Amino acid sequence: MRTAAYVLVRHELRLLASLAMWLARRTHGAGGGRVFGYARGQGAMMFGFAFVCLVETLTMSVLLRDYPTVHQMVFVLDVYTIVFVVGVHAACVVRPHVLDPDVLRIRRAVHVDLRLPVDRIAAVRRELRTTHEHADGELDIPVGAQTTVTVELAEPVAHFGFFGRRRDIHLVRFHADDADSLVQALGQALAGAVTQARSAPSPRPDLPA
Repeated sequence: MRTAAYVLVRHELRLLASLAMWLARRTHGAGGGRVFGYARGQGAMMFGFAFVCLVETLTMSVLLRDYPTVHQMVFVLDVYTIVFVVGVHAACVVRPHVLDPDVLRIRRAVHVDLRLPVDRIAAVRRELRTTHEHADGELDIPVGAQTTVTVELAEPVAHFGFFGRRRDIHLVRFHADDADSLVQALGQALAGAVTQARSAPSPRPDLPA
């Protein structure tokens, strides 16, 4: 069983890896699928927060210059905070949503990576929400406190939380920068799946002995 320490260390390593990929202008897990970003809505806020942390780091360096031990500890913590904030944004950029012919992969940084088989999706719609209430069987993945796409499932899909807790969900709300294009592309994938299912040959009946 994975311990909390293992989960946290893995999380930090993934953030650092995402930061390196962001600097290298690479994308994680896209393959040949169509990608849809979701980080644009939070970019200004994240960099604003990082700037505030930078100002705090400089201020504390001045205030604690006569206390070298405390100064070093606070400086390391402040630098780590800045790297963490930028790493979270980088993870959102390099880990976009991905739509393959058979699977919709919904992601949020390194915290959420949910795969929805297209044949289990019953409906998809463009829906802007800025408030979310917890409900059984529903998963909200907001960015900048809003979601723009709602997906309803014909069959529940298992979702595992940050520490591995399982939830069976039948509805997902998430954000995409270009929600209209994602909804249209997913709608086309659903139509294609329905057409393929209807055109599949029926099994031959068993012949009498």
